[in-house]
Amino acid sequence: MTDEADVEELEQRVEELEATVRGLTEELVDASERIRTLEAELDRTPSTEELRESREGGVIEPDGDADTEADEATKPVDGEAEDNEESGLDDIIVA
Repeated sequence: MTDEADVEELEQRVEELEATVRGLTEELVDASERIRTLEAELDRTPSTEELRESREGGVIEPDGDADTEADEATKPVDGEAEDNEESGLDDIIVA
């Protein structure tokens, strides 16, 4: 009886694995189609209207908080201001 139970258990496991493989295959096919679509979109030359819209909508104005954070980030640390003044590198901003 143990052999029959083992065989049935193995058959059930094989069916589950086959279903998993079918599902993963479908997902892979769907993903491949989406990738092809995205690649085709990237390869496509944008129209003049699309370029105009991206230029007009592409400028992002920072809010007031971002300005103060940027000011804080560019403030010299103690002793750093003297070094910059002596070397004449005040106008260089390192990003």
